[in-house]
Amino acid sequence: MRLQPDFIHEFVPGISDRTLLLLHGTGGNERDLIPLGRELDPNAALLSPRGKILENGMPRFFRRLSEGVFDLEDLKKRTNELADFIASAAKHYKLAADQIVAVGYSNGANIAAAMLLLRPEILRAAILFRAMIPLVPENLPELSSIYIWIGAGDQDSIIPASEAQRLAKLFRRAGADVTIRFANASHDLTNDDVTTAREWLKKLG
Repeated sequence: MRLQPDFIHEFVPGISDRTLLLLHGTGGNERDLIPLGRELDPNAALLSPRGKILENGMPRFFRRLSEGVFDLEDLKKRTNELADFIASAAKHYKLAADQIVAVGYSNGANIAAAMLLLRPEILRAAILFRAMIPLVPENLPELSSIYIWIGAGDQDSIIPASEAQRLAKLFRRAGADVTIRFANASHDLTNDDVTTAREWLKKLG
């Protein structure tokens, strides 16, 4: 069976019902976050697609007009395309569709955030490393059953702390259970980010 819509992707079977949807940052690929996924949950299945947009040869999940300024029409299109792929992959790989947790970094975290706002039925929870508000929908979705962990860097020159706080506030307005943590870090991930996210995921059950 060919997955529709088609994304180049990696799939690693797990021994629990949980699937981690791994979404790389700008310039990453479908293999980049596999080690992170294993570190966060060694028992989960891993589904890791590659973004289809190229920016100066670097894969991304959606277009941007400049640093921090997104092409909103492309973002909506790509978010729906990715959501359709995940639904298709869940059937193809026989995954528990209600146990999918997004793990995104930077550009990947931003499209995961967009999916929570536009297609929330796809995800049970999300771990968002270095995310900002991707868009504000006309009508906020009902997210009272969704759990979100946001990992920000207090010295991040790309995404200021205030942006991460605005994202948390938006999700809380939609009813989500939101945890936000600030690491002593820049835009890069730290061991503290990973350890804190892993502990949160364990408590999620």
